[in-house]
Amino acid sequence: MKICVIGTGYVGLVVGTCLSEMGNCVICVDSDEEKLKKLKNGIVPIFEPGLEELIIENVSEKRLEFTSDIGYAVQNSQVCFIAVGTPEGNDGCADLKYVFQVASDIGKNLNGYKVIVDKSTVPVGTADVVAEIIKKESDNDFDVVSNPEFLKQGAALDDFLKPDRVIIGSNSDKATKIMQELYAPFLRTGNPVIVMDVKSAEMTKYASNSFLAAKISFANEIANICEKVGANIDMVRLGMSSDKRIGSHFLFAGLGYGGSCFPKDVKALIKVAKDNNCSSKLLEAVDSVNSNQRMLFVNKILNYYNNDIKGKLFAVWGLAFKPKTNDMREAPSITVINKLLSLGAKVVAYDPKAFELAKTIFGGQIEYADNAYSALIGADAMLLLTEWNEFCRPDFEKIKKNLSKPVIFDGRNQYNPVKLKNMGFEYFCIGKR
Repeated sequence: MKICVIGTGYVGLVVGTCLSEMGNCVICVDSDEEKLKKLKNGIVPIFEPGLEELIIENVSEKRLEFTSDIGYAVQNSQVCFIAVGTPEGNDGCADLKYVFQVASDIGKNLNGYKVIVDKSTVPVGTADVVAEIIKKESDNDFDVVSNPEFLKQGAALDDFLKPDRVIIGSNSDKATKIMQELYAPFLRTGNPVIVMDVKSAEMTKYASNSFLAAKISFANEIANICEKVGANIDMVRLGMSSDKRIGSHFLFAGLGYGGSCFPKDVKALIKVAKDNNCSSKLLEAVDSVNSNQRMLFVNKILNYYNNDIKGKLFAVWGLAFKPKTNDMREAPSITVINKLLSLGAKVVAYDPKAFELAKTIFGGQIEYADNAYSALIGADAMLLLTEWNEFCRPDFEKIKKNLSKPVIFDGRNQYNPVKLKNMGFEYFCIGKR
C-alpha cells in the first residue's frame, strides 16, 4: 500500500517506519530540511530503541523516503496520516493549527480518493473540521478517519508492531476496509481491530491516557499517606496489584507522570468537559496531585537542609521524563532543578541520552557530567530522578566515596532503605519512612 505520513516527530517516525517494515511504500513529510537531511543519512533526532536501525534498513530497501514536498507525498499515496504536533494551548486545549494547515495542504493536492487519517491526538470533533477544510480545497472524494496511537516511549516499536488493539474511528465502509487491510499484518496473533464511530475513537485516546494518569496520581497520593502513617507503599502496591481488577501497571509511586501525552491530554480533557458544561473534578484532582508531587519531593530536600540550600551542590541522575527516551517534555527533572536553582543551589546532572536536549533547556545554569559517578564528586547529595537501568544497581561504595556526604534523595523508589542505612547513607524516598 502507498502511504504518506505528514510529520516526522516521535509518532510520525515510528508510524512511518513500522508501516514500511511491513512492505508498504511510505513517504514521510516534514518542513525541516535540516532534519530531513539527517534522516536520509540515518541520523535520527529522537532516541527510541531499535528505531534508527529500522529506518536505515527501510531507506536502503527504498520502502521509506523523506521529503518536504507534501504535494508529491499526497499525490503518490492512498492513505495520508496526519502526525503533526498538537501542543497544549494557552487555554489548556490542544492547539490544532498544524493539523488544520496540513488538512488544507492535503486538500490542495488531492488527485483522487484518499483516506485521511488523524494520527495526532486531537479533541472530539476534529475529524469533522479536518473534513470541512479539505472540502473547501478539493472536489475529490475522501474520508477522514481517527486512528489514535498508543505508543509507550521506550517500547514504541513493539507497541506498533504487536499492538494490544487497533482503534479505527470511521463513518465509511470503504475507508474502514482499507484501514483493516493496512493493519492486518500487525494483528495475526488475534488482537482486535476495534471499529467505532470517529468521535468515539477520538475520545478513546483521551480517556485511556487520562485513566492511566489517574492510576499514577492515585498511587502517589496513597504513597504520601503511607509515609505519614508508617506504611510501606511497595507492600501496599503489591497487595493491591495482586487483585486482577486493579493490576500492577502504573501503580508505582514517584515524581508523577510527564512526557508529551499524559499532562497534555488530561488538561485537554478537562477543557473539553468545561466547554461542554461537564464536571471534571476527578481529572482536575489527577492533574493537581501530579503537579504537587514534584514539590513534595523538593520539600524533602528543603526539610533536610532546614530550608537553606544556597550554595549546596546536588548531583542529579536522570533528566528524561522516563527511561529509554531522550524526551524531556514535562519531565519532573525540569521542575525540580529549576526550583533548586531558584533557591540558590547548584546542580550537576547526568543522563544517558537526554543531556544534549537538557542543554537547550538549562543552558549554562547547570553542569553536565560525562558519567554518573563523576557527577557525584564533591556533591552534597544525589537525586535520582529517572530510573534508567544503569542506575538500578550502582556501586554504592563508589557513590559514598564521591559524595561529600552520603545522602540520597530517591524520586523513583529504586533502592533498599535498610541496605543503605546499614552502609551509612541517609536515604529519602517516597511512600516509606
